[in-house]
Amino acid sequence: MIFILSKILLFLIKPIVWIFVLLFFAIASKQPKRRKRYLLSALIIFFFFSNDFIVGKIINSYEAGYPKADKFDVGIVLGGFSGLNKRNNEIAFNWAGDRLFQAIALYKKGQIKQILLSSGSANLKDQQVKEADLAIQYLKLIGIPDAAILIENQSRNTIENARYSLALIAKSNPKAKILVITSAWHIPRAKLIFDKQAKQKIEYYPTNFSRDTEFDISDFIIPDASALGTWELLFKEWIGLAVDRIRA
Repeated sequence: MIFILSKILLFLIKPIVWIFVLLFFAIASKQPKRRKRYLLSALIIFFFFSNDFIVGKIINSYEAGYPKADKFDVGIVLGGFSGLNKRNNEIAFNWAGDRLFQAIALYKKGQIKQILLSSGSANLKDQQVKEADLAIQYLKLIGIPDAAILIENQSRNTIENARYSLALIAKSNPKAKILVITSAWHIPRAKLIFDKQAKQKIEYYPTNFSRDTEFDISDFIIPDASALGTWELLFKEWIGLAVDRIRA
């Protein structure tokens, strides 16, 4: 039930939903003053949440930086970077695919000895396709040896990522040096969860930073639809961070 409610909440925190609700009220309202108020509110929300500069500065201050160069026994790659391409039944990478690609680069550079794929299925309907199972096929395809791959394919969220991954590592190498690899904006929440459950110090490696660090004139004045999505992402993380402080 909680899992389903979380999906509903993700829909309700979209700024674009707020805008459409206000526009609907404006159209349905029979009072001119109230209609004007709804329209003005919709415009203000639209221009604020579609401004690249505003959301860029906020998320840049929130995203984590790189850790000091070091070598680790295991790099845990958190899921959410891919899905199933039903046209050929193979992996299809999404906007967070950098999580896996950076893990591969770290392995190739000798900074991590093993890649642990941590992800089950977050799909409400199809629980059969496990993301980690798809990813392991890709790693083997590009020549990563079996000995360098660990798999945890039951987790559906970050709390379960930490619980199942750390338990798996504890069985094979209790003193392992661990690096968690995930999106830069996800690290504050991942760090909260993993640090609570881990018995050793864990480092975090950021990937797929969401916005640029430099801005053009257009970023200040021209609305950008992608900024709405970035706000949605931030709201999701902030709500998740607040909830996980209680339940992690």
